[in-house]
Amino acid sequence: MSAHCQVTGRRPGFGKSVSHSHRRTNRRWDPNIQRKTYYLPSEGRRITLTVSAKGIKTIDRDGIEAVVARLRRQGVKI
Repeated sequence: MSAHCQVTGRRPGFGKSVSHSHRRTNRRWDPNIQRKTYYLPSEGRRITLTVSAKGIKTIDRDGIEAVVARLRRQGVKI
């Protein structure tokens, strides 16, 4: 599963880890990605989305119908 949120578009951030001796190595900060199943009352079916924690809060705030409509306007197939 890729670390990409379908709702907010959040992706991993990249940077360096710096040790005590100031040695730098590559690392990445992954978003908190979850697979969530939501029920769409208008279509009478369930959909599974890959969303971050912030994406879950967005769905709670705006509603699943509004979020799905926004995704479909952007061309995402659900």
